[in-house]
Amino acid sequence: MQKIKVLIVDDSASVRQTLSDILGSDPQIEVIATACDPFAAARHIAHQAPDVITLDIEMPRMDGITFLRKLMTQHPVPVVICSSLPEQGSDTLMQALEAGAVDVILKPRLGTRDFFQESADAIRDAVKAAANARLQKLPARRTVREQPPRKLTADVILPPPAARAMARTTEKVVCIGASTGGTESLREVLEALPVDTPGIVLVQHMPEVFTAAFARRLDGLCQVTVKEACDGDPVLRGHVLIAPGNRHTLLQRSGARYYVAVKDGPPVSRHRPSVDVLFRSAAQYAGANAVGIIMTGMGDDGANGLLEMKNAGALTIAQNEESCVVFGMPKEAIARGAATRIVPLDRLAAEICRADAL
Repeated sequence: MQKIKVLIVDDSASVRQTLSDILGSDPQIEVIATACDPFAAARHIAHQAPDVITLDIEMPRMDGITFLRKLMTQHPVPVVICSSLPEQGSDTLMQALEAGAVDVILKPRLGTRDFFQESADAIRDAVKAAANARLQKLPARRTVREQPPRKLTADVILPPPAARAMARTTEKVVCIGASTGGTESLREVLEALPVDTPGIVLVQHMPEVFTAAFARRLDGLCQVTVKEACDGDPVLRGHVLIAPGNRHTLLQRSGARYYVAVKDGPPVSRHRPSVDVLFRSAAQYAGANAVGIIMTGMGDDGANGLLEMKNAGALTIAQNEESCVVFGMPKEAIARGAATRIVPLDRLAAEICRADAL
C-alpha cells in the first residue's frame, strides 16, 4: 500500500519537527517536506504534489486562510488545519472550514504527556481521513445574519406550539453524529429545517474551543436555534444542541421531558465527544421516539450506537457514499446492519421532517 505523502506548513521549526515525528511514526504516512510559509509550500507543491497538507493559520508573508483559498482554486489538495489559536480565534478556524479545509485539529501541547498522546492520535487520524476525502465543490459563501439579543420570554424557554396534539408519550428527538467533512454537511442539513423541527442533539468531532463558534455560526444561518450544549439543557422543538468539544454529551429523560447531560470521561471509540455515547443514551432513554442519523466521517464511531438505537425501535439513517466527504462512519454502520435507510445529504432534512410526521 502506498504511503500518504504529507507536506507540513508551519512557521515554527519546533512544531514542524514535532509534527514530522508524530506523522513519521505511522507506517502509512510519509512526510515528504516541511515549509515555513505558503511561498515555500508552493515551491514544494510544484516539485512534488502531496496527498495531504497540514497548515497553520498564523504565518508570515501570507496567512493560512488566504493560502488555502488560493490552493483550493488552483491546485486542490486535502488540507488539515493544525492550529493553536485560542477560543477567540475559533471564528477564524470556521472560515478555514468554509474555505475548503477537511478538518481542524489542535497542535499538541509539548510537555503535557496525555494531551500530547491524544493529539498525536488525532493528528494521524485526521491525515488518514483527509487522504480519503472527496474534495467537495465549495458552496457559495454565506453571511451570518446579525441577531439582536433574545429576551428571556416564554417563546424562548418553551418550544413553538405543535401543529397537532401529541399522540405519542413523548416528542420525537433527533440524534446526529458526524466527523470529517461534517461541518459544511451539517450546515446544509440544518439550514433546510423548519423552525418547528423536532429537538436535535448532535456530535461533531471538533476540538473543545471550536464548538461554541460552530454553534454561533449555524445559529446565524438557520431558522432553528443552535447552541453549544450545557449540562441540563432541555431538548426543545426548533432547537439544536451541539456537544461541546472534549466532553461527552448524553440524552436523558425526566418524564416526557428530554434534556442533555454533559460529562467528562475517557475517549470512547477514540473520541470525546463520542457519537456512540450519544446514540446509546438515545437508545436507552428515547427508544422508538428517536431518530438516529450518522453522517460523513472517518472510523467507526457511532456504528454500534446506531445499531442499539435500531434495536430499540428508532428510525436509523446513514448518509450515502456519494454525498460523503469520507464514507467511513456510515459505511461501518451500514455493514453492521444499523441503518434502516440510506439517503443522500440533500435528503436528510426531509427525512427528519418525514419522521416527525409519522
